[in-house]
Amino acid sequence: MDSFFLLMQGFETALTWSNLLYCLIGVMLGMVIGVLPGLGPVSGTALLIPITFGMEPVSAIIMLSGIFYGSMYGGTITSVLVNVPGEAASVITCIDGYEMTKKGRAGAALGVSAIGSFIGGVVAVTALTFVGPALSKFALKFGPPEFFAIMLLGMLMIVALMGKSLVRGLIAAVLGLLLAMVGQDMVTGEFRFTFGSIELMDGIDFAVMAMGLFGISEILLNAENPAKVTKPEKVKGLLPKREEWGPTLKSVGRGTGIGMLLGVIPGANSIIASTFSYILEKKVAKDPSRFGKGAIEGVAGPETANNAHSGAALIPLFSLGLPSSPTMAVILGAFIMHGLTPGPALFTKNPDFVWGLIASMFIGNVLLLIMNMPLVGMWAKIAMIPYKLLFPIILMVILVGTYSLNGSLWDVGLMLIFGVLGYILKKLDIPMSAMIVTFILGSQLETSMLQSLSISTDGFLIFFTEPISAVIMSIAFIIFAVSIYSGVKNKRGNLADDVEM
Repeated sequence: MDSFFLLMQGFETALTWSNLLYCLIGVMLGMVIGVLPGLGPVSGTALLIPITFGMEPVSAIIMLSGIFYGSMYGGTITSVLVNVPGEAASVITCIDGYEMTKKGRAGAALGVSAIGSFIGGVVAVTALTFVGPALSKFALKFGPPEFFAIMLLGMLMIVALMGKSLVRGLIAAVLGLLLAMVGQDMVTGEFRFTFGSIELMDGIDFAVMAMGLFGISEILLNAENPAKVTKPEKVKGLLPKREEWGPTLKSVGRGTGIGMLLGVIPGANSIIASTFSYILEKKVAKDPSRFGKGAIEGVAGPETANNAHSGAALIPLFSLGLPSSPTMAVILGAFIMHGLTPGPALFTKNPDFVWGLIASMFIGNVLLLIMNMPLVGMWAKIAMIPYKLLFPIILMVILVGTYSLNGSLWDVGLMLIFGVLGYILKKLDIPMSAMIVTFILGSQLETSMLQSLSISTDGFLIFFTEPISAVIMSIAFIIFAVSIYSGVKNKRGNLADDVEM
């Protein structure tokens, strides 16, 4: 009941005209980012962080969160209408969504996507309302060893689940940790890896790094291979047939469960959630052969899982300060830049912020449902903007945004260097998500480790003598061992296939 009353107070914050406006701007920008091929929630959120400077923290995070879950909605539209996923998690939607469009049922595909996304998003935010405070109260029992263990677990899970190769994931993670160490040592006060540069003494600015890695690299990749889209079909009939409602609602229920479960697991991003949902729908279907030919469950389940994941991903961020996806890592960076520290104390130290943000997410999901159903044709036309006209605008936003951080051309140059680095990493299939997460958590991980060692009489054994940290560390090592085994097994399988050929 306490959560309910606090949520009602949160609506007082969220329903102020300024926060309503920022919520609307956020979800609309998210829709545009999701619709435009080549952009996505990670890039879009990173690019727009600079415009939140000077804003109240609650307004800034309301807008950035709106961009996040709005882009999940938007990515569906081009997937269904023109077979071009606006963002990675919508790739699965193309399989049956575009087949429905070819049969003249684009409206029904978009309709069930919007309804499923709304249900999944609202249920996930409801879970955040009641599960988040309980989890944060439990996390208040955590000391430095427990925080070190939980952050290490999160990092290892992201390294294991992001990308096709464990080695590439580890390369990205180590690179992120090295970049996090640039600047002043928090214990000794010594400067590390600054090479005599005054600009690097305060460390690397997260926004500079994020805009380069995700913004500039996307421009370079899309300029190399611009997405080609065809003219979308006219949308009509936004609801499924009467006999399809039963299977569709069951798919929505299963998708909600999968999305929420995977949302709280670090590294299990929305792509995994939508893929798992599609596989499950095909397994439980009476006639699996319909999938790939326009099965409505193949659209409803993955789209619901996608958006349920978006809401559920905020649970570990709010209660433990642990990002469970690349976009959550970017939003965590925005939290820190606005003077907020996600974790167990967030619900008690910043209740107005927390409950205002949660209330705004209910409002945002309603706004997205309203915007999706009648205005889907308008969003589809945005996808027709030629990339040669689009990328100069994006580039200008990035350059101006980077310079506005500190009024420094050094930041602009560093951002361009990170842009080239991001392009190279993508070409080498090295997951930047693992790098950005370890960069953000690196300083916290180091602080927790040093605090733990300072109170320990047995050195590193403190991580295994404290009950909670011992359990978490054991899980972390099991995951790491399984990842190594799976990597070796896959490599042997590929070698065997090469020999047979």
